[in-house]
Amino acid sequence: MRTDTSPGTLPAREHLPAGDAGTPVLDVVIPVYNEERDLQPCVLRLHEHLKRTFPYAFRITIADNASIDTTPQVAARLESDIPEVKSFRLEQKGRGRALRTVWSASDAPILAYMDVDLSTDLNALLPLVAPLISGHSDLAIGSRLARSSRVVRGAKREFISRTYNLILRGSLQARFSDAQCGFKAIRRDVAQALLPLVEDTGWFFDTEMLVLAERAGLRIHEVPVDWVDDPNSTVHIVRTATEDLKGVWRVGKALASGSLPLDRVTRPFGDDPRDRDIQDVPKGLARQLVGFCVVGGLSTLFYLVLYSAFRQFGGSQVANALALLVSAVANTAANRRLTFGVRGRGGAVRHQAQGLVVFAIGLALTSGSLAALNAASSNPAHSTELAVLVAANLAATVLRFLLFRAWVFPDRDDSAEDATVAALNSPSSPTYSTAATQHPHNPQYPGSYAPLPQRQQQPQAHQGSYDTTTQFRAGEAADGTWRDATMQLQPVRPHDTDPRDPR
Repeated sequence: MRTDTSPGTLPAREHLPAGDAGTPVLDVVIPVYNEERDLQPCVLRLHEHLKRTFPYAFRITIADNASIDTTPQVAARLESDIPEVKSFRLEQKGRGRALRTVWSASDAPILAYMDVDLSTDLNALLPLVAPLISGHSDLAIGSRLARSSRVVRGAKREFISRTYNLILRGSLQARFSDAQCGFKAIRRDVAQALLPLVEDTGWFFDTEMLVLAERAGLRIHEVPVDWVDDPNSTVHIVRTATEDLKGVWRVGKALASGSLPLDRVTRPFGDDPRDRDIQDVPKGLARQLVGFCVVGGLSTLFYLVLYSAFRQFGGSQVANALALLVSAVANTAANRRLTFGVRGRGGAVRHQAQGLVVFAIGLALTSGSLAALNAASSNPAHSTELAVLVAANLAATVLRFLLFRAWVFPDRDDSAEDATVAALNSPSSPTYSTAATQHPHNPQYPGSYAPLPQRQQQPQAHQGSYDTTTQFRAGEAADGTWRDATMQLQPVRPHDTDPRDPR
């Protein structure tokens, strides 16, 4: 359930328009630190693979973050020898810092990165970026934990990787399978809105990026990869794991408090098919029922424990009232966040007040059941009291869900939504500029973003290069009256195969 009325800062996804041969479609970043031995073989192998198999313009960017060996000299030599290779030097360490800086300065619509050891088989590169080029997905990651992946690595790293991903699933409700695989890609328009929210500058950078993207409702595509462990890896496992756990705590705390402005990263209303008005299909009903049942089951157990504890010090009516009050407050808070997806503190007091009204109805049902039991039996057994209370709570639960859905956490009024969409599509609706902007929160963040070309309102000849500033109206991307602006990306070369290829 969406709780904001903002159309979002991201346009609706669409197939990327092709640029001329001088504008790369893909920018592959290789972050390095003291990799003088592995850098040249890695770049040559990656460049040969892209030349042979990738049909669009590309760039390979070496992001050297404060190397103290001859890595900068190797990078400079590769840049001078190969036109598609660029190098970038940072004076501070941190893989996340290197990726953020280079991605922010890139003009390519698809941004990717891979580790210098090339543990991931390069045949997964085109499947990784294809969903981003087509407009199907917002981010893409390689997964070593998918069923069809083929992985060769030691038991220690396997255990650490699976444990870490289980921690992410249990603490941050992450649904992606592999957060640490050094093989990821992102659309540049998504990076424009998402990267300013990511704080980490080290190894936790991409995990934080994925968690925030998932919570904002962006689509993450997973590609099973073939992966061979590098026995000479210089990653310090214990220190990295410690920093990752600190990052999990920080991000979890920020998500729980609602302090992250994730609405900046949402797609416009109507881009998600779950936002559409479909006849006879209540929005989000199945998901809300599952969430409500889970919260209700836990709340019932919590209530019974409290009732048993309070019953030791007072009568059944007092114990029931106290237990129901405490569990009702917890139940309302849990349903607010988990079942109906309301984030932040706005309206929390009103929701709790309405929840107390629902609590009063539940109290009347359970108290009435206890009164009827006491009238029928002067000294009922404790187990009988619990059985009656469970039955009464089941009836109260059904009523509670209906009241929560229709009154406490209702969907936005359809007429209000229609009015909002109509206003967004009206000729007087404001325009938004995707001109490059400085990072709003960190003055040390040096990068600015170059925008993706947006669909034009009137048919016109295709422009061969990206404009530095593009104007579009909010809601235009979902206007069904426009022509289809999907364009086929043209190969850089006449043929996408190489005569040296034995195939």
